[in-house]
Amino acid sequence: MTAGNSLVVPIVLWGRVAPTHCISCIYLSRDQKTLVTGCYDGQICLWQVDPETLKMTPRCLLVGHTAPIMCLSRASVIMEQNYIVSSSESGEMCTWDLIDGKCREAVKLNNIHTQMLPYVSAGGEDIRLFCSGYYPEVLVMDPFSLEVLFTLSSRVNPDWISALHVLRPAKRKGRFLVHTNDVVLALTTTGTVKVWTLLGHENRHSEPLYEHESKQIRCLNALAMTCCPYNQRTVLIVCSKYWQIFDAGDFSVLCSVTAPRGERWMAGDFLAADRVVLWSDEGHGYLYKLPANKLKGKALSSSVADNKEFHTPAAECDQPYLYYTLTQPGDKPLSCPPAMRLVTVQKHNKTSKYLLRGDSEGVVVLWTLPEISSQQLTQINQKDYKPTSLPPTIKTSLTAAWEAMKPPPVGILDQLDSGDGHGIKLTSSIYLPQQSRLVLGREDGSIIIVPATQTVMLQLLHGNHQQYDDWPPHQVLLGHSGRVNCLLYPHGAAPRYDRTHLVSGAVDFAVCLWDLYAGTLIHRFCVHAGEITQLMVPPDNCSPRLQKCVCSVASDHSVTLLSLAERKCVVLASRHLFPVVTIKWRPLDDFMIVGCSDGAVYVWQMETGHLDRVLHGIIAEEVLYACDENTIAATGGTAAGGELGLANPAVHFFRGLRHRNLSAIRHATQRGLHQLQQLHGGAGSDHGNQIKAKGAPLMIQGLRTNPKDPESHILFFDIEALIVQLLSDEYGSMSPGSLEAQGLISAAEYHKVAALTQSASPDAHKKIADFFGRVKDKAGDVERILKEKDRHGILAKMKEGAENVQTKLQAKVESVGLKPSTLDGKGEGWNNNDLPKNSLKRNGAFSEPNAAMEVAQLLLSLLHAWGMDPDLDRVCEGKLGLLRPMVPVSFGVLSKGGYMSLLLPTWQTQLEPAGEPATQLEQRLPVELVRQERLTRAFTARAHWELSTTLTSNHLLAVVSLANTLMSMNNATFVPEQERNRKLHRPGNRVAVSWNKAEEENEEMYTVQQAQIKQGWSLLATLHCVLLPDKVAAQGGAKSFKRPQVEMMARRWQHQCLEVREAAQALLLAELGRMGPKGRKALVDNWSQYLPQYSTQEPIAPQSQNHSPPPGSPVPTIEQQQEEEEEDEEELSIARKPSSIAELKQKQTTAVVLLGVIGAEFGQDVTNARERRDSEQRRKSSVVEGFGIGNNNLARHTSMALTHLLHAPHSSKLPMHTALRRAAIDLIGRGFTVWEPYLDVSKVLLGLLEMCCDADKLVPSMTYGLPLTPQADSCRTARHALMLIATARPAAFITTMAREVARFNTLQQNAQTLNVNLAASVLARAKPEILRIVEQLIDKMQSEMSDLLVEVMDIILHCLDPGHLKMKPLNDVFPAVCRFNQVSHCPTTRRIAVGGRGGQLALYELRGNVKCQTVTAHQAPVTALAFSPEGKFLVSYSCSENKLCFWQTSSGMFGLGNSQTRCIKSYSTAPINDVSRLNPMRLARLIWINNRTVTLMLADGSETRFNV
Repeated sequence: MTAGNSLVVPIVLWGRVAPTHCISCIYLSRDQKTLVTGCYDGQICLWQVDPETLKMTPRCLLVGHTAPIMCLSRASVIMEQNYIVSSSESGEMCTWDLIDGKCREAVKLNNIHTQMLPYVSAGGEDIRLFCSGYYPEVLVMDPFSLEVLFTLSSRVNPDWISALHVLRPAKRKGRFLVHTNDVVLALTTTGTVKVWTLLGHENRHSEPLYEHESKQIRCLNALAMTCCPYNQRTVLIVCSKYWQIFDAGDFSVLCSVTAPRGERWMAGDFLAADRVVLWSDEGHGYLYKLPANKLKGKALSSSVADNKEFHTPAAECDQPYLYYTLTQPGDKPLSCPPAMRLVTVQKHNKTSKYLLRGDSEGVVVLWTLPEISSQQLTQINQKDYKPTSLPPTIKTSLTAAWEAMKPPPVGILDQLDSGDGHGIKLTSSIYLPQQSRLVLGREDGSIIIVPATQTVMLQLLHGNHQQYDDWPPHQVLLGHSGRVNCLLYPHGAAPRYDRTHLVSGAVDFAVCLWDLYAGTLIHRFCVHAGEITQLMVPPDNCSPRLQKCVCSVASDHSVTLLSLAERKCVVLASRHLFPVVTIKWRPLDDFMIVGCSDGAVYVWQMETGHLDRVLHGIIAEEVLYACDENTIAATGGTAAGGELGLANPAVHFFRGLRHRNLSAIRHATQRGLHQLQQLHGGAGSDHGNQIKAKGAPLMIQGLRTNPKDPESHILFFDIEALIVQLLSDEYGSMSPGSLEAQGLISAAEYHKVAALTQSASPDAHKKIADFFGRVKDKAGDVERILKEKDRHGILAKMKEGAENVQTKLQAKVESVGLKPSTLDGKGEGWNNNDLPKNSLKRNGAFSEPNAAMEVAQLLLSLLHAWGMDPDLDRVCEGKLGLLRPMVPVSFGVLSKGGYMSLLLPTWQTQLEPAGEPATQLEQRLPVELVRQERLTRAFTARAHWELSTTLTSNHLLAVVSLANTLMSMNNATFVPEQERNRKLHRPGNRVAVSWNKAEEENEEMYTVQQAQIKQGWSLLATLHCVLLPDKVAAQGGAKSFKRPQVEMMARRWQHQCLEVREAAQALLLAELGRMGPKGRKALVDNWSQYLPQYSTQEPIAPQSQNHSPPPGSPVPTIEQQQEEEEEDEEELSIARKPSSIAELKQKQTTAVVLLGVIGAEFGQDVTNARERRDSEQRRKSSVVEGFGIGNNNLARHTSMALTHLLHAPHSSKLPMHTALRRAAIDLIGRGFTVWEPYLDVSKVLLGLLEMCCDADKLVPSMTYGLPLTPQADSCRTARHALMLIATARPAAFITTMAREVARFNTLQQNAQTLNVNLAASVLARAKPEILRIVEQLIDKMQSEMSDLLVEVMDIILHCLDPGHLKMKPLNDVFPAVCRFNQVSHCPTTRRIAVGGRGGQLALYELRGNVKCQTVTAHQAPVTALAFSPEGKFLVSYSCSENKLCFWQTSSGMFGLGNSQTRCIKSYSTAPINDVSRLNPMRLARLIWINNRTVTLMLADGSETRFNV
């Protein structure tokens, strides 16, 4: 689904004309629910078929192949799993999921297939594809990984194979015993029959597999070969002029029939042992009866069904005879041969056969083959009468489906169409994200500019805008006299160009330069002698003169460089003999390199315009390849160096392959939809790879399936970019102060802690101050992603400190709809015709102040589940400003490599809405509109969530993450009135305004409103996150509701965008919670087999065999594989073994995250499949939990996999900061209590601290949702995990850290001798982090900390810089720990005393290196202690022992020798009543009144004095 890993929601506006669909191959799924047609333009259309009536409705279009689809085949054995494999003429192969149209796997081969036979081999349970085509072998492929498993080669006359058949001969009794291995029969184009026998253990590492027998027959260029399944002794071979029946034993001809006049045979198949059906290129079917006497000697009597009737004298003629024809009355002659296929289906225990045909007009025809008994045949044969012809059962097409739609599907500019319903075709488009404008070129030469989101809202959503005429305002550029082929906005491609320029090329041979804002024609270049087919910009490192040029290509094979600055043609390169396929640049050598379709390469000098040389063959390719290298070097890894998308992608691809140039290969695979020679087609829509690069919240791309078609438009909503844009708009207007006030940056408190760990010298203060300054700046320019947006709106005025009055006025003006004239001095009214400036026209500035808000409004309105919860719908419309959709929306799914599936608008007619009585309003409306309205309601409430799991997952993620983002913003709503209030109320702007009474009342209303709005967003998020499945079920859709995919959410557990991450986590937990323990158990059983197995001792060593998985993805053990097979039979959800290493790796990473989540969140209630093995253990421990004590196996494996991910060193396979590693860190934190028994706690803590070491450099103290760099993100996650671990297991955390500190101190004393650099160690670098955690622990968990005070003090003293305690008492330096009465610091003697849980006193000597001395003082925990003011005495009190002691520390002679601490006096005290009720922290305090007297204050209020 990815364009990268970002979350993209495509939505299509198809327009009134159905896409051209010239069918090249056809396939019907075995459950007869889906018909698949592939076309010559490279699209695949999926039709929903009703198995009973066979009625077909087009459902979705699969886009992504760049060449005609050559063949389609099924991919899975199980009927429920509908996968197909498609293969195109450029060698692309793709496995599609028919349910939701996702592309599972795509590869690009050097081989082009003409035939793919799915076949389940003798030993295996999975399908293999036997492929033949334009290469001399038979390739056997895996349909899911699309890897070649092995190859069958020829020894004798190797040649292309024109027909192929795989069969398994039947066992025979007696002397005819035949081996039952699979046999592959192939026929080469030159007429050699070859036979391979497969033994079942072939793989790609065995030596070449040659044919076992071969024979030359007289049969050139055969088209098809089929072996008779009913009696394996006859073979049908079809050539274009005749078809023949051969004997399978010795390949002798039995009979032969020539083609009807004016037709050619295409292929055929057996209907019974003695009947065949053939079809011709005119699209007719012919049924023949074979002569029994020809078959008689050959066919074994046992294998021919009704044997007696075979030998009736009537049937004894020698030639097959025609007994039936299948035709379509009134058939127009076809422009190219149709695709036809015979399908056999089992229905209600009856076998029926259909003949399918798809033709160049996109018409699908289906005949049900007649059942004719032998008697009828005999009659037919006796009278010599003409065979009966049978009309088709079903006939349909895309165009017919489109025409059946009333009203027709919406297009993006329908508002400009005149009433006759046939507007001017849109022929090219370009979207300008910075201005959020869509520029559309039309058939008549006009160019229209409209605000993009508004025109889409007009087509799709209800709202006030439907009543205005001529809204949204548009601008028309008139200048071309014919179809506009291509548009270019140079500033969008490279910022060096003037931002007002727009360039267009058309059929009239002209390239026009326009002023975008004024709407005027600046210059017309007329230098080409053919229509303009493409415009592009040269790379950045050209000479300054060329940097102002654009490059245009025309159909007369010429290429020019046109200077926009000088308004003249700089280079005209026009000697190319063949169409231009690619253009490369060598700016440093001043060369422009043009590749043509015949393989020639022309090298032009750009400065002088001379043709330098013409190259052919290998050298030509080397030169092009060298340019590729060059661009990669120049642009740092992106091979976008002005690549031309017109080419046949295969050319680049082969070039890339030959040199193993990955980026060239990647580029070629993502080449647009357009083929060579479709030069009218403009630039192919390079979907997928562009979306990521721009990072605009909305991208609009024209989609044209065929150069003749008008454009449809796909809107790509990039959720992540939208969230970032919304948040940066929000924060961009706040000052650092207000950010801090709202708790968005917590830099200040963070640096307080950091400062304590550095030495307290004066220059340190300066550093810290600098750092603060830097942080402020950082906050100030919080990721100004919108460099381009000129915010001359209110904000800039505010910041210049203009008078508030003016601001208020401006808001008023804006509310009337006039924008201030700000842009480049072009003021109001850039519409050519000066309109009266009434409030509806949005004239004025071109930049939209709330573009992001409009995009969010559009997207949420389209995705929201209207009709589920009427109350929420009212809130959405009234308070939040969402709009209801008018038509069912055509969504799409993006898969890897830019493959997409797009829903067609026609399938929605399937949603028969419930027949409610018409309301009065509805009776006044036309019938079509009422029906459309009802369809829309049925769609948003139910059908939307029944399309596919992928769509449900993506849409729920989008809605939940956007709702949360808007909730976190100030008063974010789409109601225009309130949106303006919001601007005046931005925290950064409120300071200067002096409020009066009325405004204060306003302010209160505003606060109430804000609360309601926040609540609205929260309800919206809750509906989609938690309640949706139950609501759908309540409407009767429980069976068909497609649940969100658990594994998709698991993969986004640590998505780089915080809001998406939180939404994914919430959805995953909600879904897991809904499954209940049973469902979770099934899920755990399913995925536990993919858990990587790490042994405790060593990390995985790279394996040595050549086909081993890469290191880090361990090889599953034998036990695991057996387990997988067991699972296969029970589980359909994961019913296949991963077919490639990549897939296995992906499964493993998903398994780690998924099991980690289940373990961490539901760890105590999952029972697992391994019960069989440890049921004995169970009886002893009587615990029946999956991750509990009874079954520690699973928990152990999961925790090992997680810690492996935490500790694994940085490598190319697993970079340091990836989402996967973050997920592991997060899950270790969340489920620490579950994993703890299997972890090496100190190793884990140190690993996490390592990640947060540089926290202050990365400043991840900003809590807002903008994405951080991966490093800062890991840091934030690790910090969160540490906090979770520390609060879940405070004792473990403190004791482990204390142990590490002790180890560190020992090392420190021997650092010289051991030669270790201690400054680099984690404990030294992570001091601020440890202090922060300790501080928070003391805050949250006082009682746990008071038990471990000695260890806590060890850690604190390790982290604090000793210099601080020289000048200041502990209370100022680290006040948190001084809350405890068991801690006392004496600044004069520089000692700290801590009373321990076991009654001992720990005395820390702070002079020089910190030394600690322990004295056993009490038999019970120490409750309080205090140093006397001059530091001579220490008093300690234990409440449980009721004893108070005074201690004196005597040093030896002259401070030499060991100092001893001894008790000089002890008193027993009165016991406290009812100790258990009292807060242990507040039990007692000791306060020295003077140097000799101390007061003991108890919790019950009594005070007692004691003297030394």
